[in-house]
Amino acid sequence: MKRSIFLVVIVLSGIQNLSAQCSQCKLLAEQGHGLDENNFAGNINGGILYLMLIPYLILMFLFRKPIFHFIKGLFKAKA
Repeated sequence: MKRSIFLVVIVLSGIQNLSAQCSQCKLLAEQGHGLDENNFAGNINGGILYLMLIPYLILMFLFRKPIFHFIKGLFKAKA
């Protein structure tokens, strides 16, 4: 019981410190007043794609053997 209460307090206390933007997006938004709209949007999209790619690379690294085994099984089933 104490452990769950402690966990809830820790989670709730951290909520107020969370930011709605990642650090890279926040940096571009703060410095974006000097950029034109197309350049700013391209930089934000590049940052989002970069942040989106990292979890997929980690999952691919961790589960590479089951993934390759699954793909080999698909090719054997077609042949």
